[in-house]
Amino acid sequence: MAPSPPHPIPQCRCTFLLGIKGQRLSFLPFWAFGLGEGGAFEGGGCSWAGEVVQRLPWGEGFCCTLGCKLEPPRPREPVKRIPCSALRTGGEGHPQGQRVFSKEKELDAWSSLALAPTPTSSPAPPRTAMDSATKDEMQPSIPPGPEWPEQERAEQLARGAALKWASGIFYRPEQLARLSQYRSREVQRTCSLEARIKSVVQSYLEGVKIGVWQLAQASEALQAAREALGQAHGLLQGLAEATQTLKPLREQVAQHKQLQVLSQLLPRLWAVPAAVAHTRTLIDAQQLLEAYACLRELEQLQEETWAPLGGLELPVFEALGPLAEALGQAMEVAAGAAGQLAREDPALLVAAVRIAEVDAGYTPSLELTPRDWRQRCLQALQEGLERTHFGTPLLLEPGALKGWLEALRVALPAELATAEALVAPCCPPHYKVVQLWTHTLHHGLRRCLQQLLEGPELGASDAFTLLHWALHVYQGPEMMGSLELGPEADVSQLEPLLTLENIEQLEATFVAQIQANVAQWLQNALDGEVAEWNREQEPGTDSSGFYHSPMPAIVLQILEENIRVTSLVSESLQQRMHAMALSELGTFLRSFSDALIRFSRDHVRGEAMAPHYVPYLLATLNHQSALSSSVSVLLPDGVASGALAPVEAALDELQRRICRLVLEALLAELQPLFTALPSRRWLSSPELLDDVCKRTARFCQDFRRVRNPAVQLLLAEAERTVVLQYLRALMQGRLVCRGADERTRAAERLQHDAAQLRELFLGLGLEESVQCAPVLLALRDLLNLRDPMLLGLEVAGLRQKFPDVSEDHVSALLDLRGDVSREQRLAALSSLQAGPQPSPAAGRRALFSLVPAPTPTLSSCLPSGPCA
Repeated sequence: MAPSPPHPIPQCRCTFLLGIKGQRLSFLPFWAFGLGEGGAFEGGGCSWAGEVVQRLPWGEGFCCTLGCKLEPPRPREPVKRIPCSALRTGGEGHPQGQRVFSKEKELDAWSSLALAPTPTSSPAPPRTAMDSATKDEMQPSIPPGPEWPEQERAEQLARGAALKWASGIFYRPEQLARLSQYRSREVQRTCSLEARIKSVVQSYLEGVKIGVWQLAQASEALQAAREALGQAHGLLQGLAEATQTLKPLREQVAQHKQLQVLSQLLPRLWAVPAAVAHTRTLIDAQQLLEAYACLRELEQLQEETWAPLGGLELPVFEALGPLAEALGQAMEVAAGAAGQLAREDPALLVAAVRIAEVDAGYTPSLELTPRDWRQRCLQALQEGLERTHFGTPLLLEPGALKGWLEALRVALPAELATAEALVAPCCPPHYKVVQLWTHTLHHGLRRCLQQLLEGPELGASDAFTLLHWALHVYQGPEMMGSLELGPEADVSQLEPLLTLENIEQLEATFVAQIQANVAQWLQNALDGEVAEWNREQEPGTDSSGFYHSPMPAIVLQILEENIRVTSLVSESLQQRMHAMALSELGTFLRSFSDALIRFSRDHVRGEAMAPHYVPYLLATLNHQSALSSSVSVLLPDGVASGALAPVEAALDELQRRICRLVLEALLAELQPLFTALPSRRWLSSPELLDDVCKRTARFCQDFRRVRNPAVQLLLAEAERTVVLQYLRALMQGRLVCRGADERTRAAERLQHDAAQLRELFLGLGLEESVQCAPVLLALRDLLNLRDPMLLGLEVAGLRQKFPDVSEDHVSALLDLRGDVSREQRLAALSSLQAGPQPSPAAGRRALFSLVPAPTPTLSSCLPSGPCA
């Protein structure tokens, strides 16, 4: 059995109305689903109908029955599908070349099927073509109208779709027998649609007829209304002309009424000038209430005449405006002197306030500008109060600001007490007199201070006084913080008297000027100290016998006093002053150090020989110790000590410079003595070192006047300087031992000299643990060694004790022995490099690195040594 067609034909068919646009009405049958292979409606949609709708958007669609629903296809016998091409070229079951339909006859046959009303009993053969007369009879008659340009295209599309549908149904010759049935069914459907369309068109025509009738009725009504309006317009024109004739009479009536009113008010109008003069007299006599009553009577008379006269302003009332202004000014004058009137004439103040309050509730009927005397009264109270205390421009001489602020400290609380006790009872409660007085005085003072700060820069004392007064006195219990001020003053709502910018400006001004003054004071103290260094007398001493000078105390007092004073103002100012003090102390220390350098240079060059050069240097060391021990007082509370680091570094540098100058003086005395050391005389006699010790002891005898710990540092540096000078003399190569006997004596001399130096400095007060003389004992061991083959061990031991010893130093010491061969020297120097690297001992200071050694010969150098 052959398979059924892929697109079965539904039994419900629909008709699409292309539209009434041309001269004919075309009805095309179609189905909602496809028409088989290659059908025009595949996929369940009308492609050609969609095209027509897009091209003809005014088309309408109709269904064959109302509420039509697609029914599933009825089962039928499966037939063998013949492709469309087989209809033309022949297919299975047909002879070759036999054609079922020709293209032209297919079109004619389908036209007969779709458009010709043929009875169902005798269907026409499919090949018979329908004549043109029959086709015209099948088309419904449509009134002639404009030609439809798309009609031909629409018919072609419809015919093509119908042919495809027919080719899908009648693809077998035996099915052509049912052609008449399809045709009759379509004719019936076409007639039914024509009847429905005619019914719809008829209902539209009846509606149009009714609309035309209603439009005719409306046109008649509009015509009648237009005629009535024309008649009314004519009547109104006649009335306007009649009114124009009555205008002179109306004017006469108005003038009559005005003359009648004037005649009645004439006696009172004659009295107006006298009343104005009397009112002015009352104002001059400060009888304000009586004057206000007279003014109100005059204004009432003006209102009585204004309305009947139609807003006509009589010349007799022209003086009322200046009169009211004069009374307002008198009221302002009284309110401006409220403080004085409350003590001397409170009745006048009460009268002025009552006038302002009564007039505030009065609403004139005339179109006049409101006087607003209440606001003018309040403004006069404020201006009078400011004028009393801050009226004159503040042009103060330097230092006069303190007196002006002191006067305000007394006057402002007295003014507030007067306002609370005397002025407040004379005014209504809503005036809030105490609050008004407080805020007015505060804002006036604030504005006055702003003007003062915008002027020339204040001096340091004035800036400090203003800061202290504004931040402490004004807010203190003597003024705005007084317990006598009740809650009516509302002090909490007052703005700060000085803004943050003002405070910043005043603090910067004060610190800058104080810094300039402090720098000058410190320079003067330093100049006075420097002037004493060239005196014939030794420096002064204190009760303990130490060198003493008032300069450190003066410097610290200057800085500390300024810091202490600023603590009375604010913490921010105190911090600024702390920073300024540390900065100025650092600058002073640098100037002090520069002065010492100039003093030493002039003394050494002989330009200004100081009789007591070293004692004054030692005195400055005491000054440095005093400053170093007291500098912590300049540190703010709660601040880390790191802020003192720059000052402490400057103090340490000053101490090192003083010690260097003292040691240079000691070295200048000892250098001539060390020129003969070592020598043959040195081997045989201790006189050379005795002279060194005597001169050193004499030089250091004034060290006892230096305070600890500076004296210990100075003694340690002096002992180190002597030892370094001793080592420098040994390294010069002036002596070469000729034998074991001289080496033994040289070793003994080193031991004796080390002991003598140790005793010397122990006697001066230097602790043995910090002395450098034991280095001589190490050199003694190197000289006293009997076997030169063991020099490597001795050199390695020397390196462990003194890491800064170099090959040049060892070579110089080996030259002093005089018995070391080249191979032994190289072996000893190689042990210096081959041994373990020494770890520098904590607290051990450099010695050999500060001692220059003569350049050894190449024969005594290691190949990898620095001298190679």
